[in-house]
Amino acid sequence: MAQTKFTKEHYLNWYERMLLMRRFEEKSAQLYGQQKIKGFCHLYIGQEAVVAGTMSALRRDDRIITAYRDHAHALACGISPNAVMAELYGKATGCSKGKGGSMHMFSKEHNFFGGHGIVGGQIALGAGIALADQYRGGEQVTVCYMGDGAVRQGALHETFNMAMLWKLPVIFVCENNGYAMGTSVERTTNVMDIHKIGEAYEMPNQAVDGMQPETVHEAIAAAAERARKGDGPTFLEIRTYRYRGHSMSDPAKYRTKEEVEEYKKKDPLEVVKQTILTKKHAAEKWFEELELKIEAEVNESVTFAESSPYPEAHALFEDVYSEPNYPFITE
Repeated sequence: MAQTKFTKEHYLNWYERMLLMRRFEEKSAQLYGQQKIKGFCHLYIGQEAVVAGTMSALRRDDRIITAYRDHAHALACGISPNAVMAELYGKATGCSKGKGGSMHMFSKEHNFFGGHGIVGGQIALGAGIALADQYRGGEQVTVCYMGDGAVRQGALHETFNMAMLWKLPVIFVCENNGYAMGTSVERTTNVMDIHKIGEAYEMPNQAVDGMQPETVHEAIAAAAERARKGDGPTFLEIRTYRYRGHSMSDPAKYRTKEEVEEYKKKDPLEVVKQTILTKKHAAEKWFEELELKIEAEVNESVTFAESSPYPEAHALFEDVYSEPNYPFITE
């Protein structure tokens, strides 16, 4: 596949999308500290280029499924900040009707299938979504994200085997931020190049610089093209870094300040901003105006969440079971 020529629109869209993720997560951290957001809360600060580069390489009807660090993925899929913030507040106007919270965002309308709190639980589900699309004869591709800790789950190996056997249109993405909760990759595996796990199944695989949306876009675009042609799955180890702890309750004392500061030199927002300025795609005024726009959107999402109602008691019994629908079975 020929290298993509990235346009002004690519860079401006990447920056705007990443800035919304960053400011939304910073506000979420503030609200969590004020105990307005409760339960578990995992922030995406530092990893924004992974989602930004993914979304620019996909089609609107492609599917996304991920783990519990999912606020940014939900926003990137087009779910409004209002609906995401309301879900964090546990309000009925949230994208999961206030019953999912931070770890279980969902929107069928936006082809976003979660948000999953069980480590590695989404891996087999991602393959299942791809199998459904393949069965229906569609050209959609599913991107299934997981963390570096989740690749230790047995379900990954079962899923990889079936995905290759059936040539499913799925892209498995390991967002390797270096730590499974507080445990470094070095302490969990003898295979430091996680993407090489794919070789056991002859699955195409590669390591990708996840601090740059350009490299992520290129890798996802190539994998999506392969999947749409019927050539099956790809396993991408996208190497990134989170600036905060595993969750809001994690002080992250297992890392040195020097390590964090070294990664901040590669902050995707700052790198893309400098590229935009160097290429004269926009001036400082554009960044200032965008900052105000994003700030207003995030503040509006807080106002919306705080003014929204909690779910009614009867909602406990809704969305628990679904009537089976087997259109291919006739009497």
